[in-house]
Amino acid sequence: MTQPILKITGLKVAYGGIQAVKGIDLEIREGELVTLIGANGAGKTTTLKAITGTQAWAGAIDYCGASTGGKAPHQLLRRGLVMVPEGRGVFTRMTVTENLQMGAFARDDSAAIAEDMEKMFATFPRLKERARQLAGTLSGGEQQMLAMARAMMSRPKLLLLDEPSMGLSPLMVEKIFEVVRSVAAQKIPMLLVEQNARLALEAANRAYVMDSGLITLSGDAREMLNDPKVRAAYLGEA
Repeated sequence: MTQPILKITGLKVAYGGIQAVKGIDLEIREGELVTLIGANGAGKTTTLKAITGTQAWAGAIDYCGASTGGKAPHQLLRRGLVMVPEGRGVFTRMTVTENLQMGAFARDDSAAIAEDMEKMFATFPRLKERARQLAGTLSGGEQQMLAMARAMMSRPKLLLLDEPSMGLSPLMVEKIFEVVRSVAAQKIPMLLVEQNARLALEAANRAYVMDSGLITLSGDAREMLNDPKVRAAYLGEA
């Protein structure tokens, strides 16, 4: 069994007097796609923010064998810890090409950056068509494609995805999950937080279920698809 690239032990996060995450354990191994599912307000996004250093936390988070404690988000990014945030977070007043270039700001291998840019345009032909267009004028689905392509431009060692299908049409959701599966095939470890539990479980190797700040279930993702409790709570099946 491979060593965890990310190991979380006893993670707690509080907002004022409210405990949003209540001491969870979670790990991701090399080459794994792990999904974290749960109802709104369960603490999933808060967990991602703690991992990326954008939210204060207590407990232990080890990434690539070293603690992330005291590390700023930009320092973790330079170590390959990359997040596609909920709501996409594209630079609306920059072009598609400029957004992709921003994804590679921590790199200095210009030839490889140009090569990766072409790969992103091959993966997302729609972005190539709109290369000179301002990101703020793109549709929601196109902005999500751009956010994912921008993240890939940094050559992540661990990719965190927060609700990539939120607010998208069914056709665009399928396109986004095609990309998720493609990234997984490259053995880039991923932690996927996703409201569409069925698609997330179908794509993932392992899964965690989060409820009210606690991990209530974990295991093989495909097995969870057949778990009666998961089916009833998250797949809309009795």
